[in-house]
Amino acid sequence: MDRNELKQRAFAYIDSIRDTVIRHGEVIRGTPELGYREEKTSAYVRQQMQLLGLADVRTVACTGVASALRPGGEPGENVCLIGELDAVLTPDCPYADPATGAAHTCGHNIQVAQLLGCAQTLAQSGIARELAGNVTFLAVPAEEFVDLDYRRGLVERGLVRRLSGKQELIESGFFRGMSCAMMVHSQPNCPQAACFMDCRSLGFVAKKIRFIGKAAHAGGAPYEGVNALNAAMAALMCIHAMRETFRDEDKIRVHPIITHGGDLVNIVPADVSMETYVRGATPRAVADACAKVDRAICGAAYAVGAQVEITDVGGYAPLHQDPGLSGLFERNAAEFLPQDRILHGMDMVGSTDMGDLSLVLPAIQPTFGGYSGGAHSADFRSVDDEVTHILPTKILTATVIDLLADQAREARRIRESFAAPETNP
Repeated sequence: MDRNELKQRAFAYIDSIRDTVIRHGEVIRGTPELGYREEKTSAYVRQQMQLLGLADVRTVACTGVASALRPGGEPGENVCLIGELDAVLTPDCPYADPATGAAHTCGHNIQVAQLLGCAQTLAQSGIARELAGNVTFLAVPAEEFVDLDYRRGLVERGLVRRLSGKQELIESGFFRGMSCAMMVHSQPNCPQAACFMDCRSLGFVAKKIRFIGKAAHAGGAPYEGVNALNAAMAALMCIHAMRETFRDEDKIRVHPIITHGGDLVNIVPADVSMETYVRGATPRAVADACAKVDRAICGAAYAVGAQVEITDVGGYAPLHQDPGLSGLFERNAAEFLPQDRILHGMDMVGSTDMGDLSLVLPAIQPTFGGYSGGAHSADFRSVDDEVTHILPTKILTATVIDLLADQAREARRIRESFAAPETNP
């Protein structure tokens, strides 16, 4: 059976399980959990993979779940399909968990629905018999770089080595021997049907800053203290003063928050904490901006006589989308969307650990419309389930068929042509 016939069989099968795919997204939206805490979501995904009869269903990276189309251990091309498990904190979202404030305001629940839809189609439609190689289905934890104190605790206990799920799996060797990886992300503020290709994300470094002053009675003898909160406020202003030195093409984003501003209102704050990301389009740009931010922080502390501690936490690399894999995906998208709804080069200003994965194997993360509201915002939601759930499932499945049909010739070509992006500053 040729590729086009296989694809038409896949599309018809996906139409027949449409309600199931959408229900997956709704169920997971009802159990939002932060990274490395996705116990309920992980259990649901594991159960669904087992019901589909997938091979090698197992826990990975603490709370992640992986499985395969065929039992592992066989040589050949291996395509990895990915969905992300974790939510973010959006307590004012109508569908947030009232106990934790977590909500799926980035669309990760729909990614996992797409993953399960692809898995069911490939496993139960008879298509797998016509394909060579294997498919790994990966529900990965902890993409959002949040809740870092909890994650550091996991590292100290030896439960993980890295703070994000894909970084953890890269370090463990999970992706070794895989041909390529792909997933689809939401495109916020885009309610119409559209596909965005070749987008790049920003790399970043996370900073934890602690200002150390001297406590004193705020009413009786404030002059005897050293106000660490004043140092933090001055640091915020000094960082603002740096913004005009950031070049447009470097896409620098610095967004600090004060996480602890003092202990009691009548005590001069002596221990104040601040966090920020420094994002940029290239490692060189991030390094330059980090130096400026550090200088602003240290200068502000010096000005009020406080001490300061700055701890850098390595974040994510910029995303480099593989052109060969992107080409296959786009040709399949063109079967469903007019050319003017397939857009190129609209870079994401956020960051993702898919960037780290794109350094070690061919990877893509196109984004799809069908969503209203901003990412990580209370008004974020799917407004067209056909576009958000079903269309990406069809295109991902069709791309797998392209990769693994004809003795997996395309997967082998893409793997062999991969060249790791330049990452030096």
